[in-house]
Amino acid sequence: MYTEEDITSAVEAGVLTHESAAALRAHVAGLKQGYAVDEEHFRLVTGFNDIFVVIACLLLLAPLAWIGAAIAPWLGAVAVATAAWALAEFFTRKRHMALPSILLLLAFVGGTLFAAHLVSGGNAFFAGALAVIAAWFHWQRFHVPITVAAGSAVIVGTIMGLIMSGIPHAKSWVMALTFAAGVMVFLLAMRWDMSDVARQTRRSDVAFWLHLLAAPLLVHPVFSVLGVFHGSATLSQVISVIGLYGVLALVSLWTDRRALMVSALGYVLFTFTALLKQFGLVSLSFAFTALVIGLALLVLSAFWHPSRAYVLRWVPAGLQKRLAPSQ
Repeated sequence: MYTEEDITSAVEAGVLTHESAAALRAHVAGLKQGYAVDEEHFRLVTGFNDIFVVIACLLLLAPLAWIGAAIAPWLGAVAVATAAWALAEFFTRKRHMALPSILLLLAFVGGTLFAAHLVSGGNAFFAGALAVIAAWFHWQRFHVPITVAAGSAVIVGTIMGLIMSGIPHAKSWVMALTFAAGVMVFLLAMRWDMSDVARQTRRSDVAFWLHLLAAPLLVHPVFSVLGVFHGSATLSQVISVIGLYGVLALVSLWTDRRALMVSALGYVLFTFTALLKQFGLVSLSFAFTALVIGLALLVLSAFWHPSRAYVLRWVPAGLQKRLAPSQ
């Protein structure tokens, strides 16, 4: 799949003229008008070579971590981070390989975080700050879309860790803090989304990964408060879960992002399975639950376009212009 940035690069290199690039964009836009379902495009695997390179990178990075740690505990992490940056210079900057780029970014930030943690004697603030700075430098150099989400995850984890260790009885705030972090990440994701309404640039990919991070941070605390992990389910819990999932589906339709619905699936399956077990359907409870939910999601997927067009009617006109258009 060619992105808007690929077309722009081709124009700058003289491969395409401005007129031919404009004609190509118009042609692709015309084809998209016939799509029955809105899509969420993001680059993950461009070919089997991506998987091949990822396996090779893992075979290189794992021994580096092992051998380095045998010499000094922090050396293995530094070796992984250094090697990940060096590999990214070729596979990310020159080859633009999606899946290896994600792995190398995570290896670089993770290696930096772990090395800083060991060198500082477990200082969470120092380790987190250094990992965020490392993610920022990586973004400036390579612009891998998942980088912003990785940096955000480090910030959230660091702040949560500092609060838990520095404030007595702060463990009782875990769910509230997690939900608040989810709201902040979700708003950041929407900011990236609204900066690329047509979803033609890397900004849309950045928003995708931020939505993927925000989803569990938002969903887990709410379902935990409903008590779905107690091993049994009451009728009121089931009704609450259905209502909450309906709200998540509505937000997903508004934003044209399915991450919230996917993150909540496990909780819905667990709740309905527990309810059916109480009615004696022990062996088939999960199968019946998965069947019903699977059918419902397939119907929603098939009619995603008209469903989204309908719910957008209830959104203020000013906000509609800032959301991804319904094709």
